[in-house]
Amino acid sequence: MRSVPSDERGSNPYIAYSPAPENNSSSFNMKETMESVKGVLGRWGKKVGEATKKAEDLAGNTWQHLKTGPSLADAALGRIAQGTKVLAEGGYDKIFRQTFETVPEEQLQNSFACYLSTSAGPVMGVLYVSTAKLAFCSDNPLSYKAEDKTEWSYYKVVIPLHQLKAINSSSSRTNPSEKYIQTISVDNHEFWFMGFLNYTGAVDCLQEALQARNLQSV
Repeated sequence: MRSVPSDERGSNPYIAYSPAPENNSSSFNMKETMESVKGVLGRWGKKVGEATKKAEDLAGNTWQHLKTGPSLADAALGRIAQGTKVLAEGGYDKIFRQTFETVPEEQLQNSFACYLSTSAGPVMGVLYVSTAKLAFCSDNPLSYKAEDKTEWSYYKVVIPLHQLKAINSSSSRTNPSEKYIQTISVDNHEFWFMGFLNYTGAVDCLQEALQARNLQSV
């Protein structure tokens, strides 16, 4: 299992950790679900050859999202698990309010499945954009050492909009399909997000959030 980057614990004011339940059961049995995953990947592959340009972009984003993680199968299973969680708990808005502290007038604008770049490698999760903040939470708890014990916690990033300075989109020079979004806080802390299922939508939403923040500060 993935570990919390030790050099980031406590050194960044926008990073937080939420302890995972002791009997965590968020992962699926690999053998029981692998055939389903193969079927899903097969259907995506077939659609790439048959679809329009818009659908091809979606399929390409999906493939890039799955490839971003260290394991293609784990990434596919993670997306299935997240989709099941969203259905079971009543949608992204409810999950957002359960996961992060919010104020009554705060509204969730959108959410995006993606990865957060860390010193220990990419962490899969969901980026939420509300009228008050940008917030990321890992799909699964990550492990870390506490004395002689292994503890588990969810990896979170919370940037209030009034602390947001810049949103920059970019792509790899060697592989243009690898696209990134860089967020920079007013005190120059940087976060890099990648492997979006909806990259264009995420860029547009984040830029709108930044513009709204700038208008409020005028």
